[in-house]
Amino acid sequence: MKKNILSLLVAASVGLLTLNSCGKDKPLTSESNEVTTTNEGQAYVLDTATSKIEWKGYKVVKSDNTSHFGDIKFESGEITVKDGKLESGKFVANMNTLANRDITDDAEKSAKLDGHLKNEDFFEVEKFPTSSFEITKVTEATEGDYNTLLDGNLTIKGITKPVQFKANVKVEEGKVSIKTEPTDIKREDFGVKFQMPVANGVIKNEVTVHVSIDASQLK
Repeated sequence: MKKNILSLLVAASVGLLTLNSCGKDKPLTSESNEVTTTNEGQAYVLDTATSKIEWKGYKVVKSDNTSHFGDIKFESGEITVKDGKLESGKFVANMNTLANRDITDDAEKSAKLDGHLKNEDFFEVEKFPTSSFEITKVTEATEGDYNTLLDGNLTIKGITKPVQFKANVKVEEGKVSIKTEPTDIKREDFGVKFQMPVANGVIKNEVTVHVSIDASQLK
């Protein structure tokens, strides 16, 4: 039982982090935001070495001591900047890089958990090897700790849903940096759930995701 709970918890966390999962099949849903951005402007390319999605999942009681956390790496991404401001962007995450970072004292246990998260019980990475997020609207924020609102379409396991992130966006000297506010996403909206309803109830539906993007101007 403890093993199932641990696996479920990590899956929850990762679900969020896994921005927009794409597979060979067509999307299972068509719910999404209308794209209002354009590709007119200067192109920037995502730095796959430093960009990542960090995720954290929780048991019924949401606290750090009942959570699992980890990250997912990006395989590609592109950004358009127009008149010195972020105009559009699309980012693709490599689901095969999904890994927990909280199990540090048992390599075998950590690898087993990661493998379980990647199989058909959770993210089915063989069928859905990538995830993606496409920015559909960029709005300047006028208050709070973040300077930008990013509306976009998040796809996970072939399911697309509209999502909004608050973010700090910086454009300067040929570089673009995007750091989102830790944001809760409902993993079950994207079909990220273990096939045991009773056991699945011990973890929160919400998974906290934090996205960090670094990109350089395309020469």
